[in-house]
Parts: sequence; C-alpha cells; structure tokens
Amino acid sequence: MAETCIVTVAHGRHTHLEHQLRLLAETDPDSSHVVVAIADRGIASVVHSHRGGREVDVISIASDPLGLPLASARNVGVRHAVARGADLVVLLDVDCVLGQGAVGHYADAAAAGTPALLCGPVSYLAEGTAPPSAADGLHDLRSPHPARPDPARGELMTSGDHNLFWSLNAALTPATWSVIGGFCEDYVGYGGEDTDFGWTARARGVDLVWVGGADAYHQHHPVSAPPVEHLDAIVRNSRLFYQRWGRWPMLGWLDAFAELGLIRFDGNDLLVVSP
Repeated sequence: MAETCIVTVAHGRHTHLEHQLRLLAETDPDSSHVVVAIADRGIASVVHSHRGGREVDVISIASDPLGLPLASARNVGVRHAVARGADLVVLLDVDCVLGQGAVGHYADAAAAGTPALLCGPVSYLAEGTAPPSAADGLHDLRSPHPARPDPARGELMTSGDHNLFWSLNAALTPATWSVIGGFCEDYVGYGGEDTDFGWTARARGVDLVWVGGADAYHQHHPVSAPPVEHLDAIVRNSRLFYQRWGRWPMLGWLDAFAELGLIRFDGNDLLVVSP
C-alpha cells in the first residue's frame, strides 16, 4: 500500500478532532497525519492526547485579518506531507471521520497512475449522533449526500463533475498535486477555494474520480442557511472566482443572499446592500 499521509486543517472543533484521531488509530494506524492548526494553540494538546500511537505532526500558522486562510493552510499541510515522503495525500476535514477501508480504496484508485483528483462519498451525521466507539459501527450510519455520486465499494466513476469537488474528503498523489499546483491562496475565509481547485484541475486535464468505499462521515455542528455570518468572505471570494473564471460560484448562497436583500448583482460585480 502507498505511504499515506492524512492532512487536516483545524481551528476549534476539538471534540471533532478527538473523534477523528481516535478512529484513525483503529482504521489506519500506519498512516501518518499532518494537522495544520490555524491560530489555535490547543490543537497540539488534543493531538498529543488522542493520536493513539500514530505519527501526527502539528504545524501552527497564523490567521488572517480577513478570516481563516484555509487554502493556504491546506497547501502548507500537503507540502509537508509530500516532503516527508507521502505517496498519497488524503485531505480530511476536521469535522470528518474516515470509514473502514477508505484509505485502502483511495490507494487502489491512485495505483492506476493516471493523474486524478479522487473523491469519496460523505454521510452527514444527524444532530445528537456522535461517531461510534468502534469504526465498524460507522456503516450503520451511512447515508451519502444525495447530490453527489455514490459508487459501489471498489467501483471508480471517472469523468466526474469538477464543480462537486470537496476537500473535506479527497485524495491525490504528489504528481497530481504538482500538476494542479495547489489551492489558490488569494481565497481567505469561507467559500470558493474548493471549487477553484476543482476548476484548476479540470483546466489542467486532471480527471475527477469518485471512489466507492472511500467514505467519510461528517460530524454534526450548527450551520446557517444561508451562512450570513460569512457574507463578506463569500462575496469577496465570489468576486475573485469571477475574475479568475468568468462565472459566479456558490450561486445557491448568492441567490439566497440576494433574496434576503443583502446583496445584488450589478453587471460583473456583486454589491453588498446591507451589512
């Protein structure tokens, strides 16, 4: 199996990270792990207490006045993973835990050798549902997101829609990472950087492949619909995406903000109507 390194970006969500570390110690004891802590000194203590004998590096970076530098943090984590010799890098959101066999299915998919952006199904755990004490109980909670492909275990679905790329559960080889060139670090704060990464992959001829069996389970936390607390960041990052690609991203959120009277489209720009 490939030398696998999991990369997680964290700011807060300490309990979620504890569950992630605990289950990885059971399912993937041989995988290394890089946790990039953004302006959170408590992350190192969480890792030390819950890594379960696994090799976990913690890299601390500062925040940004405009928000969490998520794109930059992912680049830091992947570069560190590659430098330490990883043959396969798995991007895993701090809110997620990996199902049994997920790393193995990613490794099998990557063994094909063709540059590809690999993505796995994600199930969202309901409020009040914590990850089980043992990883074999995760499958009973499986309910993949209905708007994304769900191939059978071991099946690969090629020619995927790059708009659907989520860094919360994805994998790629260092060679593929080199072709794509990393996340655009102009994105700061909530939204946009994942779609940009997917579009960059497509522009550079990298296929998006859905990997059956590479499941992740997203732990519940409160969210806003639409996420009005991230209005400024979403507008700023949407403008950047439009400048880079000539189209508006995150239209579901942008349309919802417009319906609430918070923004309006003005030709090739977005205007914030209300703070």
